[in-house]
Amino acid sequence: MHIVTEMRDSLAWTLKSERPEPAGYLKVRCRTYTQPNGKDSDWDILQGPRTVALVAFTEDGQGILVRQYRPGPGKVLAELPGGLVGPDEDVVAAAVRELLEETGFQAGTAEVVMQTFLASYATHVRYAVLARDCRKVAEPTPDAVEFVEPVTLPQDEYVAHLLGGQYTDADMGLAGLVAAGLLKQTG
Repeated sequence: MHIVTEMRDSLAWTLKSERPEPAGYLKVRCRTYTQPNGKDSDWDILQGPRTVALVAFTEDGQGILVRQYRPGPGKVLAELPGGLVGPDEDVVAAAVRELLEETGFQAGTAEVVMQTFLASYATHVRYAVLARDCRKVAEPTPDAVEFVEPVTLPQDEYVAHLLGGQYTDADMGLAGLVAAGLLKQTG
């Protein structure tokens, strides 16, 4: 089995400093609510843009991942391709664009299979997209702040990786696997 989450110096970042204020990608707002019992309570709410993550398969059934450094976990992870959805951008169009930019693969088909919030304290909406029949048409063209390494895995290893949870969009991965018919939905 391929190991796709180990550190590699070419992708790892070096922590230079840390400060308490945000950089701007996500904003934290404090909302005060009056609860049913009449008491007020303060809640920190994360606000951020819409995002998309893809469970993507090549024409021959291999799963597509992108190895990249993730600042939260502090290590290189093999992630689902994806990224930000523009304010007026269609979700599927954003998914197809992100897949091409990060991996060089063009989706044969793509469909939204789930929409969810990041968490109960967030306004950030996330979308899972299933892409099939992807074919390599170009070299990756990531954004200036992205350092990525696309990888493909045989389907069984890809499923095992997604079920292993060593990536940041596990809920998106599971939704894609269910939609692809690779996991049985119960209940």
